[in-house]
Amino acid sequence: MSDKHLSTQFDADLNAVNTKLLQMGGLVEAQIATAMKALAEFDTNLIDQVIERELQINALEVEIDADCNNIIARRQPTARDLRLVMAISKTITNLERAGDEAEKIARRTRHIMEETGAGGINYAEVKLAGELAVALLRQSLDAFARLDTAAAARIVKDDQAIDDEFRAFVRKLITYMMEDPRTISVALDFLFIAKAVERIGDHAKNIAEFIIYIVKGTDVRHTSREAMEKEALS
Repeated sequence: MSDKHLSTQFDADLNAVNTKLLQMGGLVEAQIATAMKALAEFDTNLIDQVIERELQINALEVEIDADCNNIIARRQPTARDLRLVMAISKTITNLERAGDEAEKIARRTRHIMEETGAGGINYAEVKLAGELAVALLRQSLDAFARLDTAAAARIVKDDQAIDDEFRAFVRKLITYMMEDPRTISVALDFLFIAKAVERIGDHAKNIAEFIIYIVKGTDVRHTSREAMEKEALS
């Protein structure tokens, strides 16, 4: 078999696994949006949809991970190609975990509906953070498809907005609980929901960091935003 044929087949394998990753990302994005809509509308049908679709996301993670292992075993990629395969494997883990957070939001929403009701708590910050998280995940997947390090740098920076909304909501919940202990139960449910949204933003940020790793060959995890941005734009 010619080297050219091997190279063409290798490119086809990479394209196929990348397509599956983006498909999985679209499912997770829809999962999070559905979970947030279920929270906004207290809709049990939407809650059920989120929980049921989690199995599909899990199955895709297993399938893509097997594809990545096969590529490494059969093609023995090096340099940037190896970084791409490794980043895909790590990205699907983050997507699966983001899907898990969507399921947590759905289950906590059901608990609020069954046990306590909304209790008069204003959760505007959670709604906004949810919208930001969905947008951030969409941007991270788009940047991954294009291997756009400049977009990746913006995503890492924009994750701060979700963190700010989370902290503001936690302060509000503390006030609710101090003023009326009867709100403690529902406030804790909302706290878990807010934390799930915040973690979704973290997973989107992680995906953005993998883009920089693929293109630049530098692991920017656990570095400052300034150092990461400098590496991405260099």
